[in-house]
Amino acid sequence: MVDTLLLGCDFSSSPSRKKAIVLALGSLNSGRVQLSKLERIESLDAFAHWLNQPIPWVGAFDLPFGLPRELLETVGWPLQWEDCIRHYARLTRAEIRSVFSSFCNARPVGGKFAHRATDLPAGSSPSMKWVNPPVAYMLHAGVPLLLAAGVQLPGLHPGASFGNRPKQVALEGYPGLLAREVLNQRSYKSDDKARQTPERLIARKDLITALEHGQTRLGLRLKLTHAQRDVLVDDATGDSLDAVLCLIQAAWAQTQHAQGAKCYGLPGDMDPLEGWIVTA
Repeated sequence: MVDTLLLGCDFSSSPSRKKAIVLALGSLNSGRVQLSKLERIESLDAFAHWLNQPIPWVGAFDLPFGLPRELLETVGWPLQWEDCIRHYARLTRAEIRSVFSSFCNARPVGGKFAHRATDLPAGSSPSMKWVNPPVAYMLHAGVPLLLAAGVQLPGLHPGASFGNRPKQVALEGYPGLLAREVLNQRSYKSDDKARQTPERLIARKDLITALEHGQTRLGLRLKLTHAQRDVLVDDATGDSLDAVLCLIQAAWAQTQHAQGAKCYGLPGDMDPLEGWIVTA
């Protein structure tokens, strides 16, 4: 199983030079995930341009692909995935925050947010959350670009079929799912320089070593050069490492596809409105 370009994406809803979108590009051969390079993208326009390149790939993206069905039913938004995303894309962030905060304010303490079915097994934040982390804005910024680029989103959208378009497959990834398998609750990153501690540095090293030895349930081994390893260790924000974790999730999905699994290993009973995190 060689030559399929794999990618992992650590996404930012407001990319900049300081907080870029990070892409980890690589390939899979005999159970080894080879990182070929890391790319930093500093604007949403540049990200859209990258997606529209005529290159076949399978990628895992660290942003939610759908909203909770309970939320959508309550606020009266479309209950078909593409219609819902197009409606969502037309809203401003202020309008999204207003609708979501009104929804939360009407609910009891301890149950403010609605959750997708994938959130519990993945341990992920609810996709309607607009702060810490602002994943609702990540969905708002990123998924419409995937849709506009015509990529295939298994279980959600078939993608475009015009011309000689290469096959591009986007899956929802979540690096925290794989990291917790190795580190449990140990933190390995922070955007706050004051919290970029020696303990987090050690955690990154431990996580990378476990990935290199294939010590996760995915059974894939990460192959790095010494220079690449240094970059992953030295990036205290964890953005580069998160992109690589998504790359490994993309590689797992590609193995499932190669073995005949439908939807790249996503569950057959996945809600086609909410989506699902690959490997959850």
